[in-house]
Amino acid sequence: MVPPYRAARRRAPWRRLWRAVWIVAAGVALGGIALGAAGRHVPPPTSAFMLAERLDGWLAGEPRRIDHRWVDWACLPDALAVAVIAAEDQKFPTHHGFDFDQIGRALADARDGGRLRGASTLSQQTAKNLFLWRGQSWVRKVLEAGLTVAIEALWPKRRILEVYLNVAEFGPGVYGAGAAAERYFGKPAGRLEPAEAALLAAVLPSPGRFSVTSPSAYVRERQRAILRQMPAAGRLPGMAALLRREEGCRDGG
Repeated sequence: MVPPYRAARRRAPWRRLWRAVWIVAAGVALGGIALGAAGRHVPPPTSAFMLAERLDGWLAGEPRRIDHRWVDWACLPDALAVAVIAAEDQKFPTHHGFDFDQIGRALADARDGGRLRGASTLSQQTAKNLFLWRGQSWVRKVLEAGLTVAIEALWPKRRILEVYLNVAEFGPGVYGAGAAAERYFGKPAGRLEPAEAALLAAVLPSPGRFSVTSPSAYVRERQRAILRQMPAAGRLPGMAALLRREEGCRDGG
């Protein structure tokens, strides 16, 4: 029988580790609250992903051009918002940052021997793209959760979607709907057609591997599936309020 004091000593390092993880998570969440309070009204000039891409290029001695331009909510097309929700997170208008049904399915698949797939909502993806790094780790997931809680508490759903559409990566060095619309279709984001919006949404799971300019058969099938889902997605609970514009677009997007 292991003496109680020895058992306590064995548990102590793990307790210290978890305490450190939660302290860091709390610190990041508090930082997220401060940044989120500002981000509710001020367009983020960049994101952690954009900065990381610039740093990678600098370290490799190959400076990388980042194409990014902010587009206000009034100039973002309904078609793109609906396409992204249809493709990535159909519970976005009504959840509070996390889709626990999807998380449960992902964990069940992993327990059954499958690959641990992502179950991130648009809120989680926004937090990750803005503040964190690429890759998979439990530390990043804990930080992402704290930041997601912060932005869900501080930003209305419309602002979360507006920021996501402006920082999401649509291809190597191409961030946000404004840059993607100009680069791939030669037009402002506000003039995107539904098929173009669906194609942009189709590459979101892996913009480094999927291409808008040379879409594979899989990407084309995904685009068609998103187009089929868009009418129903446009009628989801909460979508009418989410897509409402208080003012018109002044510059065409």
